[in-house]
Amino acid sequence: MFRKVLVGNRGEIAVRIVRACRDLGVRSVVAYSEADRDSLAVRLADEAVCIGPAAPARSYLNPPALISAAMITGCDAIHPGYGFLSENPYFAEICARCNLKFIGPSAQAIRLMGDKALGRRTMQQANVPVIPGSDGELHNVEEAAELARQIGYPVLLKPTAGGGGRGMRVAYEESELLKAYPTARAESEAAFGRGDLILEKYMTDVRHIEIQVLADSYGQSIHLGERDCSLQRRHQKILEEAPSPALSQAQREEMGAAALRGLRAIGYVNAGTLEFLVDAQNNYYFIEMNTRIQVEHPVTEQITEVDLVKWQLRIAAGERLTLTQKDVKIRGHALECRINAEDPERDFLPVGGEVEFFLPPGGPGVRVDSHLYSGYTLPGAYDSLLAKIITWGNDRPEALSRMRRALSECIITGLKTTLPFQLRLLEDKEFCLGKVSTNYLAKLLQRPKGQA
Repeated sequence: MFRKVLVGNRGEIAVRIVRACRDLGVRSVVAYSEADRDSLAVRLADEAVCIGPAAPARSYLNPPALISAAMITGCDAIHPGYGFLSENPYFAEICARCNLKFIGPSAQAIRLMGDKALGRRTMQQANVPVIPGSDGELHNVEEAAELARQIGYPVLLKPTAGGGGRGMRVAYEESELLKAYPTARAESEAAFGRGDLILEKYMTDVRHIEIQVLADSYGQSIHLGERDCSLQRRHQKILEEAPSPALSQAQREEMGAAALRGLRAIGYVNAGTLEFLVDAQNNYYFIEMNTRIQVEHPVTEQITEVDLVKWQLRIAAGERLTLTQKDVKIRGHALECRINAEDPERDFLPVGGEVEFFLPPGGPGVRVDSHLYSGYTLPGAYDSLLAKIITWGNDRPEALSRMRRALSECIITGLKTTLPFQLRLLEDKEFCLGKVSTNYLAKLLQRPKGQA
């Protein structure tokens, strides 16, 4: 096992990694920006080192700063968390050249799955279904228009690099596609440094289902069931649950087996997630792979009792997976609500300010992953995520009941949050019945409050 790990991230995931390190007897060093000097992760870590100003490009996205921080503090590994440099193959290569273990997959695997065009081809070769679309990156708008005519509208333009919905554009007819193409290219270029696009059939009334996987460097790999991440707003997840209320055990096993085929096709090692869309006829299609830990990983941990972050550390340290697929048991049901510093009354506008008072919920079946504390001032340069409230129950109704209790107990004063919106969501009849899709939230937001 490692002696000391640099945590190259911030917020709740930095706190999560620090705690996993402590559980394993590993010392942690938090790399922080000037804006995060008073963060909870800094307070909890064994050591902390400032890596630059608030601007991510000069701190959390600056490889020399992170490498220097790791080397001067005597670390032998770096955990990148999610976001920032977690899926940057060049950073993974730099770590290797500096004799620092990158806690994640190889640079080659990150590069392969970070390119959506290459990812599609790889999954097709592994006999994993993919959405109808382009075989590689588009060369021009005329090629995009011709392919759209072949597969039929609506279609989705998607950057080959990056994620988070940036650069994605939906077109319902050719005139929209012609306008959207240069905009999508420009946004992709600005966000990811490259403007390459692919085109796929845009699927409506579908569920977003992802399969969590683990693989060691000795050829052992397992999946840990699925998470249903259909509740999204502008391609950003709001609430996740596991297992999906829409999948049967047979479908779960089939999708899990497909995910493992894809995993083995790229020689993947460490934790990862393969994302799929599932239509009303239960056909499933691969869309992309996240080569890192995900925000919503706690719901999988709750239903499998497998600590994913600790396994990331163990696998990176060269340990073997001691779990086989037969050892993975799905137990009960779990939900995760993301609480953001946003004003739902103003189109979810991000807000800042001081957290005057924070009281997390508790009680049976409740877990809170957060970096908040009373008196903490939110830096304005970063993501608006404040806390993840996770509940577990013997079944979905119990998990829902516990989530309603947890949200009503949670107190965050001093700034607007999405707590009221999450409570509204949990009272909606369609959601309570599990009848949702990726366009569900857009429809809910169009309805007057209180209308079922």
